[in-house]
Amino acid sequence: MKRLIMVFTASVIMMSSAMAETTIGVSMAYFDDLFLTNVREAMMERAKELGVKIQFEDAQGDIVKQLNHIQNFTAQKVSAIIINPVDTASTPNLTKFATAAGIPLVYVNRKPQEETLPKGVHYVGSDENVSGKLEGEAVARLLNGKGKVVVMMGELGDAATRLRTEGVEKVVAQYPDMKIVEKQAAKFQRIDAINLMNNWLVSGVEMDAVVANNDEMAIGAIMALQQAGKDPKKLVIAGIDATQDALIEMQKGNLDITVFQDARGQGKGAVETAVKVAKGEKADAFVWIPFELVTKDNYKEFLKK
Repeated sequence: MKRLIMVFTASVIMMSSAMAETTIGVSMAYFDDLFLTNVREAMMERAKELGVKIQFEDAQGDIVKQLNHIQNFTAQKVSAIIINPVDTASTPNLTKFATAAGIPLVYVNRKPQEETLPKGVHYVGSDENVSGKLEGEAVARLLNGKGKVVVMMGELGDAATRLRTEGVEKVVAQYPDMKIVEKQAAKFQRIDAINLMNNWLVSGVEMDAVVANNDEMAIGAIMALQQAGKDPKKLVIAGIDATQDALIEMQKGNLDITVFQDARGQGKGAVETAVKVAKGEKADAFVWIPFELVTKDNYKEFLKK
């Protein structure tokens, strides 16, 4: 019995020691993006709960900086790497560096470019084929299938930008009396969206709906309209993410539609997957976190999410 107890105690100590030594390196595309801040905070919370170390780096929208982060993480021999890619077109190179070093890699929020992920590489996020479709269909319902639509796109190299925009375009194409009259990038940023909306207003672009690839751009559009003395409530305005700032604008009546993307679910899921693979356990190559449509009828359900 004493020998069994000693063996069990030694095993527990070894397991605890292995977990304590687990270090996850995380490279985020931006620290100053509201949605990604929520993802990052959820990662910190889950890492603390699991008793693992986590190290964050801010790529500040720079692909070269992000590549340097991965090189540094591999040199440090971290247990696993999590990447929120600046540009999904850069993921093959990022994947190559991590896999060459034999370090498990988890992409979060922005799906890597590769259709088939190599062994040891995983993705935690939401299916972007769904988000744009949900957003577009809700806009079409509010417009009764008629109207001029402007589309604010995210970063042009990002897969989410392409898929969300395509989802909206496919819906609009089903309605002969709906038309996309402008479609330009505002890089997922509020300030860029303010500038873009100002340009459209100065140019005299006629619009019935503003459809943005994320909430930050939708909020930027609302702010620009207000600064120009125009009432955003007279337009149908839609975004994606269901951030707290967006829900406040919905409460005010300025934002009509958003699509809940579970930042906390993605952040926690990324850490859980990273810890699993760091310990040599099996994990799904793709971990999908579902989108949910948010309107003025149900937004209160999401205020505390």
